[in-house]
Amino acid sequence: MKPSLAKGTRDFTAQEVSRRKYIINILQNNFELFGFQPLETPSFENLSTLTGKYGEEGERLIFKILNSSINEAKEDKKVQMLHDFQRALDKPFSSEYLTDKALRYDLTVPFARFVAMNHGKLTFPYKRYQIQPVWRADKPQKGRYREFYQCDADVVGSESLLQEVELVQLYLKSFADLKVPVTIHMNNRKILSGLAEYAGITDKLIDFTVALDKLDKIGKEGVVKELLEREISQESIDKLDFLFSQSDDALENLLQLKEKFAGNEIGLKGVEELEYVLTQSLSLGVDMQNLVFNITLARGLDYYTGAIFEVKADEVAMGSIGGGGRYDNLTEVFGVKNIPGIGISFGLDRIYLVMEELNLFPEEASSKIEYLFANSGGEETIEALKLIMQLRAKGISAELYPENAKINKQFTYAEKKGIKNVVFLGEEEIKNKTVTYKDIEAGEKRTVSLEEFLG
Repeated sequence: MKPSLAKGTRDFTAQEVSRRKYIINILQNNFELFGFQPLETPSFENLSTLTGKYGEEGERLIFKILNSSINEAKEDKKVQMLHDFQRALDKPFSSEYLTDKALRYDLTVPFARFVAMNHGKLTFPYKRYQIQPVWRADKPQKGRYREFYQCDADVVGSESLLQEVELVQLYLKSFADLKVPVTIHMNNRKILSGLAEYAGITDKLIDFTVALDKLDKIGKEGVVKELLEREISQESIDKLDFLFSQSDDALENLLQLKEKFAGNEIGLKGVEELEYVLTQSLSLGVDMQNLVFNITLARGLDYYTGAIFEVKADEVAMGSIGGGGRYDNLTEVFGVKNIPGIGISFGLDRIYLVMEELNLFPEEASSKIEYLFANSGGEETIEALKLIMQLRAKGISAELYPENAKINKQFTYAEKKGIKNVVFLGEEEIKNKTVTYKDIEAGEKRTVSLEEFLG
């Protein structure tokens, strides 16, 4: 049978792995500069940990794991499991017999579970970063995979809006280091709740935000159509029409909201919080062009309670390459109250595609072997291995061609692997304590002393 990959997954070549490491190293360095500490959690969680946290659409994208105990079950339970499995093939269905575990959908909910389990041992505010793969049963397309990495930074145990300001700084510094021009889109869940109250659709808040979050994909007409399908009245939609014609001035848009939210406590609170984050960021020298108050930004996840972030690349049509927000009640679902949190995520795979399209990867981001020692088949190979060991001890990559092959074949090998230099260590070089090497790209051949070669 011809081998193939599962849809939505990829193999990574040496160059791709090296470039991904380049991105990860920059993000990891910045996470630690900002005081975040590393954490890793299992690739799969109890199904009950993940369900009920991501909203209607996210819930459908959770990869559930078939219960392995089916082979150990008693006959009557095994029959029930097989029956449940058959039903699952016919339509979406979940059963304690069929599945009780799932691959993690994101890193935030497992992090909340960790905090809930360990809150007595942690020092708050607790700042963690996490760089691991997640899985979603989504339809694969450009920039969207079923297996992909997230790079998250979260703070729990603080309600201070300075955390939002700090995370804006973390985003901007990280993307500046990667040389990716970006715009951070911002909103506040309380503003969305205020809009629902203003339009008289408080009971339809989730329906409203899920539809609104699709504005970039389906446009105003598509959003209006979906709102009507979700049984939101035309009168309420008309009251919200101003959402689709915002000015470019974030503070002016906030002022307009203040007027509409007169007497609307939750809406005014959201405006106040967002205004603070924007003004403090500007006072720290952030260019207003890098920050956008996007009133239609909803990020249809049920757990956000305050600030919402989404990062978009300025020069590539790629959707969001980062996002996050405040989730003050997340650990409460695990029985632990009063641990507010906020976090952001960097989309490694999409960042990679953006950098590739803009040709932003430096040469050092590719895996390069410095020296290939030619193999002439004589006793010189042992001397070559000794020299290779000395180079490796200095952190210089080198390898010996394993067979006594024609020199053209050895050169072809070096060229295909992108090795910079081919080294010749023969009787003459060993006798004179010299090394001869050829720079493949420049086509130049040099003989230098062994001392000079080892630097």
